Amino acid sequence: MITTTQPASRLDCYLRLTRLNKPIGIFLVVWPMLWALWLAARGLPNLWVLFVFVVGAVLMRSAGCVMNDYADRHIDGHVKRTRARPLATGEVAEKEALGLFVVLCLAAFALVLTLNGLTIAMAFVGVFLAALYPFTKRVTHWPQMFLGAAFGWAVPMAFAAQSGHVPAGGWVLFIATLIWALIYDTYYAMVDRDDDLKIGVKSTAVLWGERDRAIIGAFQCLFYALLVIVGVMFGLGFFYYLGLAAAVVMSIYHQWITRDRSREACFKVFMQHNFLGGIVFLGLVLDLALA
Repeated sequence: MITTTQPASRLDCYLRLTRLNKPIGIFLVVWPMLWALWLAARGLPNLWVLFVFVVGAVLMRSAGCVMNDYADRHIDGHVKRTRARPLATGEVAEKEALGLFVVLCLAAFALVLTLNGLTIAMAFVGVFLAALYPFTKRVTHWPQMFLGAAFGWAVPMAFAAQSGHVPAGGWVLFIATLIWALIYDTYYAMVDRDDDLKIGVKSTAVLWGERDRAIIGAFQCLFYALLVIVGVMFGLGFFYYLGLAAAVVMSIYHQWITRDRSREACFKVFMQHNFLGGIVFLGLVLDLALA
């Protein structure tokens, strides 16, 4: 275990533990949720529902980060990118982290209790997925798929909250979101692949090896095919597909700059998926507003 010579403040420790100082993960949860809310409402959704889901996304992503660090507390110290995390350094105690996870989940659940029964029932699945994902890298090379399910579960919940049911197109969007997370989190795992191979952590980046970019490319094609199907099912038009076209160009660029698989390029691509999600959302909003 790594010790620190100058202990950080509790607030700083909690900010780093929940990753509130690194909001990229919040955006990766929020973008698909916003896609779903705008589709369910055919435009601007109910403002209270929007508030609950945005704040809930922040709380549950933070809870997921806490549980992830708890699961990896004996591993993070051996990985260059994660060795300074509060649980790895001993700045936050294990029981303290578990308590914070419970508090964040309860706060999110309190917000969900203001919504309909279907959304409340689905929230239990969301908590289960958030708690399960961090441990999957011990038993499967596909933890990125479980992350996609955890992040993407906000999609059917958003449909349930806004319209009272989840249409077939909502489930297609959920699968697309799962595939999207599989793509960007594999790029993220490529950053740590050398360390993961040494300590035995599983990931799609480890599993796919030198085939990684080719397999990512196949999943990128599937992701955009699913979003086209969503567009057809919801009767979307020009601006939506224009947004998809811009996102496709960005994905091609991502393939190009990661051709040497450098840590820096893979991390840059991971971060840029925030903008990719925003581009898809902008096209969707314009299409529904101008239809």
